[in-house]
Amino acid sequence: MKSAVENLTPTRVKLNVEVPFEELKPSIDEAYKTVASQIQVPGFRKGKVPAKLIDQRVGRGYVLETAINEGLNGWYQAAVQESGIHPLSRPEVEITEVPDPSATDGELKFQAEVDVRPEIELPDYAGIKVEVAAAESSDADVDKALDELRGRFGTLKSVERPAADGDFLSIDITASIDGAEVDSATGLSYQVGAGTMLEGMDEAVTGLSADEDAIFDTTLVGGDHAGEAAQVKVVVKSVKERELPEANDDFAQLASEFDTLAELREDLAKQAADSKVVEQGVEARDKVLDKLVELVEVPVPESVVEEQLEQHFKAENSHGEGEHDTEEHRAEVKANTERAFQNEIILDAIAEKEEVGVSQNELIDYIVTTASQYGMDPNQFAQIIDQSGQVPMMVSEVRRRKALAVVLGQAEVTDSEGNKVDLSDFVRPGGEEAPAVEAEAETEAEEAAGETVANDDPAAVKF
Repeated sequence: MKSAVENLTPTRVKLNVEVPFEELKPSIDEAYKTVASQIQVPGFRKGKVPAKLIDQRVGRGYVLETAINEGLNGWYQAAVQESGIHPLSRPEVEITEVPDPSATDGELKFQAEVDVRPEIELPDYAGIKVEVAAAESSDADVDKALDELRGRFGTLKSVERPAADGDFLSIDITASIDGAEVDSATGLSYQVGAGTMLEGMDEAVTGLSADEDAIFDTTLVGGDHAGEAAQVKVVVKSVKERELPEANDDFAQLASEFDTLAELREDLAKQAADSKVVEQGVEARDKVLDKLVELVEVPVPESVVEEQLEQHFKAENSHGEGEHDTEEHRAEVKANTERAFQNEIILDAIAEKEEVGVSQNELIDYIVTTASQYGMDPNQFAQIIDQSGQVPMMVSEVRRRKALAVVLGQAEVTDSEGNKVDLSDFVRPGGEEAPAVEAEAETEAEEAAGETVANDDPAAVKF
């Protein structure tokens, strides 16, 4: 078999494939067996009909067509391997020449157009310069952390006053559309200012005392009427405030391993400082990736964008979110898809250049971290991704993270005050990011993407 690649665009090629008769013959022999099992001829058992009789009954042309249909994918895959291309879409195949059915020689010729991963030229990425915010932790950061810790040990106390920001309410709500009740719930708990229920809820309940109510207009976010405009009546049944324990040595002993409040505050100050440095690492990582995208031109196949748009809005429609299919939302999904594709092409190229590998332990660590993000048991999560064929995709993701960490380790990072930022604590010798950075990156990626789409082809891109 011979194959040749013709570049149509930077992201699309045409494969010209020639299959000689001697390579076509095994498929023809197999086709005769297939046809023999499908026809009945008096005097012959099923599957034992001679080839000459099959030619008389159905025609050699039908047998040849069957052979080509059954063997085409195998020849295409062999041509893909031989050419070294990385397909991103299903091929559009056109058969341009077939052997004469009556002859015992000749060749099969076909063309296959397919979108492929573009080849890129990497710039010199050593010493990329980025600036991040200065890592300044203050007493206010320590006070905030201490208050959050006190909040975990706080108790709720009923108060006889109007609801204010941060209060905890027990509420009943009733939703109506055009005067007809469509949904209701009683005894719901809600914290004023949380913004986790309905748009307009915080404004409606602020200032209400127990047994008072308010009506506000909003858009329903769940149930059979999700996305529809409605009037909601909210009745406040009780108002409670969180009573925090006093910050003293007794509290320090209750909430930590320290004996005194001063020791606890010192530890919280260290944590606040570490947190600021982690924020610097995350900001530096994102800006390094932005710089890489600026330096490298990565063409994006239209089929990749169209497929992602189709999958994204198909998922939204299946969840009753079809009203989000707007021109602005499509533009946003398209931009995110293009950027994700560019990121991965660049990082894959860097991983190849730097000979980045992924060990079994690194894959296990990533699976455990990802499982915790979804609140799942790591073993159960590992079984799911194995059964769904997503292990190669996860290996690629870990490899890209390590590639980006390699570039980050070589970057020149300074803060807004001109000080050099040392990120050695967050970039391990092997190039991977430290766990604190990985966890934050995982959260950010989920918020940005909203969903993960698996692809059957391990070489294809994950969004």
